[in-house]
Amino acid sequence: MTRKEAIELVKKYVKKNNLVKHMIATGVVMKHLARHFKEDENLWEIAGILHDIDYEKTYDKPEKHGLVSIEILKKEGVDDPRIHDAIRAHCGKKERVTLMEKCIYAADPVTGFIVACALMHPSKKLRGLDLKFLKKRFKEKRFAAGASREQMRSIEEVGLSLDDFLSKSLVAMQEIAEELGL
Repeated sequence: MTRKEAIELVKKYVKKNNLVKHMIATGVVMKHLARHFKEDENLWEIAGILHDIDYEKTYDKPEKHGLVSIEILKKEGVDDPRIHDAIRAHCGKKERVTLMEKCIYAADPVTGFIVACALMHPSKKLRGLDLKFLKKRFKEKRFAAGASREQMRSIEEVGLSLDDFLSKSLVAMQEIAEELGL
């Protein structure tokens, strides 16, 4: 599956533009993490793009989130168990075992956190952000409270420091800033 095909599939099931952008952002962060770890960039990006494909169907049924995604993907012919496992792991429906599973768990909240930082920055752009700005906001518990700091810090399980993770995630998202509208 290509990036374009994954985005088209997401748009078939997800109508909220901000959610689509979140999924695209998670995909690009995953791609950059795959590059860092010398893993399959396309596979990781596709997993990131598809990770919330069921969100609009399950937002009021969190116990089904991720599981409905697998049903959708199987119906659509996306049968790669690595993608299925990463999706289940990102929302706690599977123990995080593989490198990809651990990375997607941390990547999911970091994209929302970085978007919130951009929106409160005077420039309102990803290009205006740097690590110092992100770290200052990271320490503010009430800022972007929905972006779990613990989940983002879990990246340390794979040997990446929080600073490196935030930097890599920001660079990744800046790469597609226009597509994200930021």
